[in-house]
Amino acid sequence: MKNPSILYLILFFIGPVSLLAQKNPKSIKEKSNTKTSYVLTDLSYVNDAVFMGRRDSIAAPYILPSIGYYDKSGLFADATLSYLVGSEENRVDLFLTTAGYLFNTNNWSGGISGTAYFYNQSSYNVQSEIVGDITGLLSYDLKMFELTLSASTYFSNNSSTDFFGGLLLNHAFYNSVQNFKVNPSISIYAGSQYFYQEYFSTSRLGNRKGKGNGSVTTETSEVTTVEIAEASKFKILNVALSLPLQYQYGSFIYSATPVLAIPQTSATITTSEGVLSEDLKSAFYFSVGISYWFYTQNK
Repeated sequence: MKNPSILYLILFFIGPVSLLAQKNPKSIKEKSNTKTSYVLTDLSYVNDAVFMGRRDSIAAPYILPSIGYYDKSGLFADATLSYLVGSEENRVDLFLTTAGYLFNTNNWSGGISGTAYFYNQSSYNVQSEIVGDITGLLSYDLKMFELTLSASTYFSNNSSTDFFGGLLLNHAFYNSVQNFKVNPSISIYAGSQYFYQEYFSTSRLGNRKGKGNGSVTTETSEVTTVEIAEASKFKILNVALSLPLQYQYGSFIYSATPVLAIPQTSATITTSEGVLSEDLKSAFYFSVGISYWFYTQNK
C-alpha cells in the first residue's frame, strides 16, 4: 500500500534511529487497515550516537535488538537494548522501554508515547543524562509529500526539562511490485539544550563517568562546572537529510538509512577556566537492520 501506515511512525517512538537519529521515521510495513495484533522484532546496527545533531568526540556504535507488541486497538509496548561495540569497550550501554498509542485514519496518522531510559553509569552518549521522554506526533498525507509534526518533552537526571519540536517532509517511491521503497526525507528540529549542558558537565569536559575508550584521564577529582548560555532558549538545533531504503521479503524487512545531520546554534560554554565557543560540524552516520513480524492470531 502507498498510504501512510501506523507502522510508518513506529521508529519515532522505539527504534534505534529513534534514539540516535532524532526519531526519523522508517516504514516497517504498510498496514493501514490492519485489524490484527502482531509482534515486531528488530536487530539493527548504528555506527554512532547522534541526537539533535550532537555527538560525543568518541564514536558510540551500537547493536540494538528490540521486540514490541502492537495491539489492534492501537496500543503498543516495546523494549530495546543498546549494546556498545568498540575496540576496547563492549557493554550494555542502554535499556529503554516505550509504551503508547498509535492511530491511522484516512490521510491522518499519529500517536503519543512515553519512554524510560536506563543508561550504564559509564555511558558517554550525548543523551546519557536523559531518564525519560513523552512524545506526540501528527502526520498528514498531502499526496505530493507527507508532513509530520512532532513535540517532545525530555526529562534529565539533574537538569531542567527540555522541550523539542520537529517538522519532517518525506515522499516515498516504490518499485512496480511495491516491495522496495526509497523514502528521501528532510527534517528540522528545534528545542532547548539542558540535556547538552548536563552531558558536558558529566562526560565531555574532563568529567567522564567511567574509564576505557570513552574516558579521559584527569589528575584531579574536582568536577568542572559547565553552563551553556543558550540552554533555556528554544532554537533550531539540527537539520537532517536522510534516505531510508527498505526491502520487504515475506515477513522480513531489510533496511538501511544514511543520515546527514547539520547541527545549528553553536553553544557558548562557560566553565571555571573560561568561555568556550563550540565548533559544530556536520555528522554523517548510518543504520542497517532486519525486522520480522508475526501475527498473534489468525487474520
